[in-house]
Amino acid sequence: MTDLERKIYRIIYNMSRFRRNPSMKELKRKTGKGEPEIRKAVNNLISRKELEWDKEKREWRFK
Repeated sequence: MTDLERKIYRIIYNMSRFRRNPSMKELKRKTGKGEPEIRKAVNNLISRKELEWDKEKREWRFK
């Protein structure tokens, strides 16, 4: 897991504890990275089964 992936994972995990999903704007502000980099990191986390999106509940599931 890269530093950016770890940072995004922790942001999503911590915000989801309060039943809130971070927006792209919040992720950009908190990581200092652009949208393409964030999307790539999130897709990498999903492909490695670190993160999973539950469409019904509209929330993240964690490994």
